[in-house]
Amino acid sequence: MTASLRFAEAAALQDMATYIARARKIQEQGIRLQAVGPVLAAWVPVMTPGSLVSRLPAVLGLRTAALEAPQEVDATVELGAVTERLARLGPSETQLPLPPSQLTVPWAAVTPPRSGWQPYAEIADDALRDCAEAGIAEIAKAVPDTAGAAVVEQVREEVWGRTMGALPAPEAEQGSAAAESLPGLPAGAAFGAHALNFLAAAGADGRSTIHRQGPWWRLSSTGGFILARPAPSRL
Repeated sequence: MTASLRFAEAAALQDMATYIARARKIQEQGIRLQAVGPVLAAWVPVMTPGSLVSRLPAVLGLRTAALEAPQEVDATVELGAVTERLARLGPSETQLPLPPSQLTVPWAAVTPPRSGWQPYAEIADDALRDCAEAGIAEIAKAVPDTAGAAVVEQVREEVWGRTMGALPAPEAEQGSAAAESLPGLPAGAAFGAHALNFLAAAGADGRSTIHRQGPWWRLSSTGGFILARPAPSRL
């Protein structure tokens, strides 16, 4: 495994440190650092189904950064280990030493498609933020302090697994049977964009674009990308 990643500029490495700090507030399941050529893709799990029968959508956060030169890296490592290395670096540093040990976690094997994405719609960042905050409040209200893990998971599945509402279908599919059967963007995607601070500031009229490829949805916002796949429908 490549011993380190060399970023194109110090600001890109500092931005990655901020991204990792936000990801640690959500989970401690690691980060996948995937470099193909001169671009680094940093993946983090926002939420992933814990079993085959879970109704929780798969939601991944993605932040990209330019590297100084092409590299080939695909390593899933602990967030804490990366944080420790970042803490030792000065503000002008551009090289990030990678932890020597890797994680083997199911979410890292979930790879959204790289191509074939079709434009679907746009949505206001404020609408995404409102959806995320409403879901957080609903979960806090529904889950008592003494609730067990199974109860918490059930509530999270109910809140984040629902769609954000009827999104407008692409013009090419307006009025077609295919358009009527299209599912909406999982509310968990809104939570991811909000929690990772990908959205424009409240009231700034920011907008995010939505693309779709098969069962996957991609939310492209000012600060990064959210990839979401709804749980399969039950028969």
